[in-house]
Amino acid sequence: MGHGSHIPVLLAEVIEGLNINASGFYIDLTYGRGGHAQAILDRLGPEGKLLVCDKDPAAVRDAERRFLDDARVRIVHADYADYDRFILSEGVGIPNGVLMDLGVSSPQLDDEARGFSFKRMGPLDMRMDSSQGKTAADWLAVANQGELERVIRNYGEERYARRVAKAIVEQRKENPLKTTFDLAELVRRVVPPRRDGKDAATRTFQAIRIFVNQELVALAETIEKIIDHLAPGGRLAVISFHSLEDRVVKRCLRRLL
Repeated sequence: MGHGSHIPVLLAEVIEGLNINASGFYIDLTYGRGGHAQAILDRLGPEGKLLVCDKDPAAVRDAERRFLDDARVRIVHADYADYDRFILSEGVGIPNGVLMDLGVSSPQLDDEARGFSFKRMGPLDMRMDSSQGKTAADWLAVANQGELERVIRNYGEERYARRVAKAIVEQRKENPLKTTFDLAELVRRVVPPRRDGKDAATRTFQAIRIFVNQELVALAETIEKIIDHLAPGGRLAVISFHSLEDRVVKRCLRRLL
C-alpha cells in the first residue's frame, strides 16, 4: 500500500454495530484516512450529520480534501482525549453513535518521516500529533533506566525490558538514538528472536509509541466522557488491536454499563 491508502478494519461490523439512523448525528473520533467516515456518510440522509476528528494534521488535511464540500460533515483537528471540550464547543448536539479506531494507521506507518515503523528508516518521532509535544527521540535521550524499563515492560509487554532499557542508556552515552533503525538494531541485539516470527523490535516500538502519545491514559477517560455524552440508545464502537487497549476498553465498559 502506498502513502495515503488505508483499508478500514472491521468495516461491516462497525457499521452494523453503530446501527445508523439516516438523520442521526455520528462522530468518527479517529478519522485516519476516512474509510469508516465514508461508510457512515453513505448511510446518512440529507438531515444526518458527521463530525470527524483526528489528532494527526495529515489526516485532517485528507478529510478536508475529501469532505469539504459536504455540508453534513464537520472536521476538527483534535485529540479524542478532548472529546467533551470540542463536542461542547462545536455545539453539534449529542451523538447517536461514536467510533474509535485505536492505534496507528497504515498511512502513518508507511510514512518514514513519522518514525512509527522499524521497517522504514526515519527520525524517531512517533507523535500522532506532529504539531506538538516531545518526540520519541527526545524522551529516549533523557529518561532514566527505571522509567525506560517500566514503559517498555508495561506498554510493550516485553519480558526483556530491563535489557533494552540498559542498552538504551549505554548506547546514548556514545551516540543518541535518532532513527528508527538505530532503535530497532539496538533492540534486536539484546532481545532473542521471537518464536512467532515477529520482529524483536515490535514490542519496544509499541511501548514507546503508546507512551509518547499517552494512548492508554486518554482512552479510559475518553470512553467515560463518550458514555456521558451519548443519545439514548446511542452506540459506541471501539476497534482495538492489542491486549492492553482491549483490557482498558472492556474494563471501562463493564464499570460504566
